[in-house]
Amino acid sequence: MNQTPDYIEGIRSQFPILTERVHGKPLVYFDNAATTQKPQKVIDRINAYYSSENANIHRGVHHLSQVATKDYEDARIRIKNYIGAEKENEIVFTKGTTDGINLIASSYGELMKKGDEVLISAMEHHSNIVPWQLLAERKGIVLKIIPIHRDGTLDMARFEEMLNDRTKLVSITHISNTLGTINPIETIINRAHKFGAKVLIDGAQSIQHGEINVANLNCDFFVFSGHKIFGPTGIGVLYGKASILESMPPYQGGGDMIKRVSFEKTSFNELPFKFEAGTPPIAEVIGLSSSLEFINEVGIDKIYKYENELTQYAYNQMLKINGLKIYGDFRNQTSIISFNINGVHFNDLAMLLDKKNIAIRTGHHCAQPFMKYFNISGNARMSVGIYNTKDDVDYFIRAIDEAKEILKS
Repeated sequence: MNQTPDYIEGIRSQFPILTERVHGKPLVYFDNAATTQKPQKVIDRINAYYSSENANIHRGVHHLSQVATKDYEDARIRIKNYIGAEKENEIVFTKGTTDGINLIASSYGELMKKGDEVLISAMEHHSNIVPWQLLAERKGIVLKIIPIHRDGTLDMARFEEMLNDRTKLVSITHISNTLGTINPIETIINRAHKFGAKVLIDGAQSIQHGEINVANLNCDFFVFSGHKIFGPTGIGVLYGKASILESMPPYQGGGDMIKRVSFEKTSFNELPFKFEAGTPPIAEVIGLSSSLEFINEVGIDKIYKYENELTQYAYNQMLKINGLKIYGDFRNQTSIISFNINGVHFNDLAMLLDKKNIAIRTGHHCAQPFMKYFNISGNARMSVGIYNTKDDVDYFIRAIDEAKEILKS
């Protein structure tokens, strides 16, 4: 990578937080896997909603309610199109990826019986482990773990051996939040379907880095969070095939999820409202729609290409640092580099980097079983976004070298 393309400066100018200075230094933000920064377009759209459109939706006949309802449902259409779903009623708004997985574990899990099996991988985020453990305690299902190789990739041979007629669901991350490992989800979906199992894809780390088409993938569920894709916090999306969602009982009660209520019996609303109880996060939904508009303006293919080039450059530079260990097989990773430095605690490193206004993530990254596999308590993680530059990487590399000398002295 010779230099940062000129168009990146135009993108950076749309993110006001990048002008913030801490300790007298400009922000270098390499914590994009935790959350992305927000473009001015998203900030302005949320502000406009609260300034001139604020109202509750769906049941109001007054003007503000009608406007807010249209914006909210237009967002559903945009999201449907963005991820390639076939029907609007297959898009359910949630609080985020964690909430979406819990919805499926609670609702689809009610259709399971004792002895049914759910498969997850050893690289999963806690939010794709704990809900299934709770389901196992509640319903007696069997939770099985797909092992990984030493390079952090799935053991696909073992996965295929584990599939059987008792397998009801495979719940798998598309991209590891810890290593950036890209899982072969097309193969996983095809193999699972041969045994009649449904497949849930955790797209929290993939939605922002490349094109997603759920119809072509033929996955049964797909979940992601708005804040990972330049949108607000507190909003997420659950895609589910309509026929499966129809068969599932409601997750929560009240608000839009009802059709008619009496003390004798309650009937439930049609999709997707059956799963959207209570007052929804209206401003957040509208903000998420605006973030997808931003991505469409830039181009998801352009984002994918640039981020991969920048991550490759960072990887090559980090390899030159003595004592720095990178986890995983970079040939099968994207946007995330997890590492440790011999003799340096990852938290100490992060604190010194923060003095230079460099933001990275340290710890177990909500993947403690994965860390145990590597026999470590945690590591440092840098993750790139479309607004990062070659200069950011060079500054990061110099800061690591300086921090290493201080911490080892």
